[in-house]
Amino acid sequence: DVQLVESGGGSVQSGGSLRLSCAASVFRYSYVCMGWFRQAPGKEREGVASIYSTGGSTIYADSVKGRFIISRDSAKNTVYLEMNSLKPEDTAMYYCAAGLVYSGSCLGWTRPRYWGQGTQVTVSS
Repeated sequence: DVQLVESGGGSVQSGGSLRLSCAASVFRYSYVCMGWFRQAPGKEREGVASIYSTGGSTIYADSVKGRFIISRDSAKNTVYLEMNSLKPEDTAMYYCAAGLVYSGSCLGWTRPRYWGQGTQVTVSS
């Protein structure tokens, strides 16, 4: 079974940066979305960013465009989320997710099959 292991969460002041990493145990397919979702207390889970294995196209939530960058290292089966200019409203539990998607992109990908355990990101003002 696929296992996703996240790392890199923590606490930072507003305007700061953090980098999250997600290593997949076994996931070497051509039609894979990997990405990040987050959930703050009392709020619904939302997609943050995702990247498609074939071609590397990316999708970002409007709230993080221009501040977050998702990237991948295919050789290491690892996805990264570089988070810059962090705001208090970015505070949430961040979950790595993955799944097979045959549509050609991660657009509309809201129900991943595989999830990591989550890593907390806290941004103080």
